[in-house]
Amino acid sequence: MRYLPLTDTDRSAMLEMIGAPDVDALFVDVPSEAQLAGPIHGLPMHASEMAVERHMAKLAGQNMAASSVPFFLGAGAYKHHIPASVDHIIQRGEFLTAYTPYQPEIAQGTLQMLFEFQSQIARLYGCAVANASMYDGSTACWEAVAMAGRVTKRSRAVMSGALHPHYTNVVKTMAKFTGDTIADAQPAIQPKADNAGLISRIDDETSCVVVQYPDILGRLPDLQQIADAAHSKGALLIVVNTEPVALGAITSPGELGADIVVGEGQSIGVGLQFGGPYLGLFAVRDPKHVRQMPGRLCGETVDAEGKRGFVLTLSTREQHIRREKATSNICTNSGLCALAFSVHMTLLGEKGLRALAAENHRLACIAADTLSVLPGVRLLNDAFFNEFTLLLDGDARQIVRDLAAENVLAGVSLGRLYPDHPELSGGLLVAVTETTTEEDINALAAALKEKLA
Repeated sequence: MRYLPLTDTDRSAMLEMIGAPDVDALFVDVPSEAQLAGPIHGLPMHASEMAVERHMAKLAGQNMAASSVPFFLGAGAYKHHIPASVDHIIQRGEFLTAYTPYQPEIAQGTLQMLFEFQSQIARLYGCAVANASMYDGSTACWEAVAMAGRVTKRSRAVMSGALHPHYTNVVKTMAKFTGDTIADAQPAIQPKADNAGLISRIDDETSCVVVQYPDILGRLPDLQQIADAAHSKGALLIVVNTEPVALGAITSPGELGADIVVGEGQSIGVGLQFGGPYLGLFAVRDPKHVRQMPGRLCGETVDAEGKRGFVLTLSTREQHIRREKATSNICTNSGLCALAFSVHMTLLGEKGLRALAAENHRLACIAADTLSVLPGVRLLNDAFFNEFTLLLDGDARQIVRDLAAENVLAGVSLGRLYPDHPELSGGLLVAVTETTTEEDINALAAALKEKLA
């Protein structure tokens, strides 16, 4: 693309058209402390291509690869083994594309893949209809809150205190522009999820209740109890799942009364990738809500000759059609990540997913048993899938840093997730997957024991 500079006259005309006094007015929502007053300190103004490559390679060498050390990080992004065949298939020319096709019916292979992906998500979540993916789990969560408002004609969302704080923050950020009231809370540090406390905050103005399953501390809330309480007040239950592998072992949210199920699909087919791109999942239990769903839906039909074909059935945004009447501003999907998810899930099958989930849980139990007997370590929750919370005698955030210096990535400290709540500073989230070995667990135990001695 050519660089087309603007003149001062051009800029003035554009600013006058949109009613802004100057360019700085366009960035008024960016906090002043996050704005740059000049060039980024330390970066040269120009360099040769070879010099940049050498410099970037040197910086990359400072990274600690997840596969090179004992790794126990989770909290919404999980390290799983991805078969080499997944990467091979998604790079085939039939699939590898930069964007959603604008003449979708021509791309029958892409549509068939998305149709099968939707079918997999619907079954995994225990729902009737799933869409063709979202950007990531946190934005899918907001879209669910917005959808619940459209369905119930209410604008108060009750958020579980045990919802991932990043998801809560995304919802609160978006709600600034819609006028929705977000009733959030902090996690209760107790062995079981505080269902009673959550239910007590539901009232007749509540549009939805948002619960994570398993929650941010690894606990499994009683979704049926929450669903009954929400429905008795005319509200919808939104369930967030950040670890889809867990659904190979626990009952699906739809079966337990969830109206909308959303989540992050990264665990299946998509690597950690420094935090993205990831894959948002979205499904509804009742087909009557399908036209309030965001995103796109692919369907199966027959052509004029009676042959099976796939079509783009619903596009709830489509800026050139619905414009201000759109149910969402989502106008694309994480197509390549959805393909990777679908390929990996197909390779696993139901039996393989259940076996994978069982192995995750087995290793997590070994880790919990090994770590919880250490002096200065207490296991918060004895019911979990592959992630649990330890309470340490000390600042977990500093302990994580110290162990990282010894090449052990011990987990995610609650102090990192909740920096404004010192009472949570001793909490450590430990995630264990099929890639974790018993040697890794013993290495973490030895490092923790020495640190807490």
